Amino acid sequence: MGKWLDAPEFLTFEVKDRVAVITLNRPEKRNALTPALVRELQAALMEADDLKSVRCAVLQGAGRDFCSGYDLAGGGGYMGKGAPQGTGSSDYDAAEYRGNGAYDDDIWSLRIRGEQRMTAFDMFKPVIAKIHGNCLAGGTDIALMCDIVIAADDARIGFPATRSLGSPASQMWLYHAGPQWAKRLLFTGDVVRGRDAAKIGLVLKSVPAAKLDAEVARLARRIAHVEADLLAAHKRIVNLGLEMMHVRTLQRVAGEHDGRAHLSSGLAEFKKTMAEEGLKEALRKRDAPFDNGEASTEPEV
Repeated sequence: MGKWLDAPEFLTFEVKDRVAVITLNRPEKRNALTPALVRELQAALMEADDLKSVRCAVLQGAGRDFCSGYDLAGGGGYMGKGAPQGTGSSDYDAAEYRGNGAYDDDIWSLRIRGEQRMTAFDMFKPVIAKIHGNCLAGGTDIALMCDIVIAADDARIGFPATRSLGSPASQMWLYHAGPQWAKRLLFTGDVVRGRDAAKIGLVLKSVPAAKLDAEVARLARRIAHVEADLLAAHKRIVNLGLEMMHVRTLQRVAGEHDGRAHLSSGLAEFKKTMAEEGLKEALRKRDAPFDNGEASTEPEV
């Protein structure tokens, strides 16, 4: 039983050799995010930050994927099913609290969720995201907040939901990939493979999938040789530099614009199809015009 994390249901937490390994553990749902999983992730990161035995954290996913995005069918997709639950009892009358139906309520909800996702950025200790399989939509929201991202060559990283559902409320694309690649990926919702993500700076590096575990473990061990207070100084200096580039302000602006984007006809049509024909068909219709849905640093014609 930990100080912050108590009997998690949707992730695992292990400390070995001064490295905390946090594993998203909904492999049957491809680690899709729900409000409960996001709350557990926030608690796990705080547990790692508070433990004296930890100097570095690794965030990974169980099964085939790092994280397939928000669980649209399970209430994690912010599809008008209500604002995120707080830390109190789950036995409450939802009608007495904000939903996502009104513009202002939607933005309020997005701000709360954004603060949860900033935990990896705000904590003092370094966090490495280890990306394999799919890292989509909400998966990128949490991965790109980490200090270092290492991906498998064949990993798929992107935010297909920008085709109709909104704009990323966690906006780190600009800082990692620069304005042109950020726009290229957000305008189309296309994904990039790990090897191309490394070329454009979206991730630090990519390696063959079979070598991903060893690569991340090696780096985590090297980082863990350094005292925690010195690591905190390094991280906070760089992050304060990002704040001088208005990184935190951009998160707030991105959340408000995501709320604006939720008023688009594309989201209304997606929700209508999802209600009448199911999520799979809604996704098929959204993605059909985009062929394989991938962007590349190589010629695409």
